[in-house]
Amino acid sequence: MTALQPAILLISIFGTSFLLALSGALMPGPVLTVTISESSSRGFWAGPLIIVGHGILELCLVIMLLIGLGPYLAKDIVFGVIGVFGALILIWMAISMFRSIPALTFKLEQEAKGGRQLVWSGILMSLANPYWTIWWATVGLGYLGYSMKCGPAGVLAFFAGHITADFAWYSGISFTVSKGRGFIKDKTYKRIVGVCASALVVFSLWFGFMGIQKLMNA
Repeated sequence: MTALQPAILLISIFGTSFLLALSGALMPGPVLTVTISESSSRGFWAGPLIIVGHGILELCLVIMLLIGLGPYLAKDIVFGVIGVFGALILIWMAISMFRSIPALTFKLEQEAKGGRQLVWSGILMSLANPYWTIWWATVGLGYLGYSMKCGPAGVLAFFAGHITADFAWYSGISFTVSKGRGFIKDKTYKRIVGVCASALVVFSLWFGFMGIQKLMNA
């Protein structure tokens, strides 16, 4: 039984990390909005590619937390700067989406194109959300500290559980949206893009307001 304890502990770290990450992924945000928009035209692989970018950024953030930058990331001024910066990114993306709507045509062959752009979208949408950084600097840091008690294997189990939850949820969303593509006409596609662009505007206003508020309090 004693020999099994480390393995059981690693499995529990993976499982609880998975559930914790899934609870966060279920909440609407810029990454979900862009996943829905891109999956409607590019197909299933839009979701996984966006999460590749998201995962690359999270891996970098985990490394930053491991070298002791967690307390700095939780400061009001960091939240404020990220909030304002994120608001500008989201507004830029929303305007680009709105401007593209009149000329949009629903073409299934778009599915195989733009993989690199989708990875960058995952990075940018994650950076644009100040609450993502704060989650990692607080909840994520706390659980990462607990995982470190098991050494590198514990950290790996924690990150594997977290990123697996992201891939599972967003791949599911992408699969569901892409399967409905046969029923999507140009007019419907334009409406989907319009709704997603409007959601980005709402997120940008919210993040911008909270960012300015934090900067004023810093």
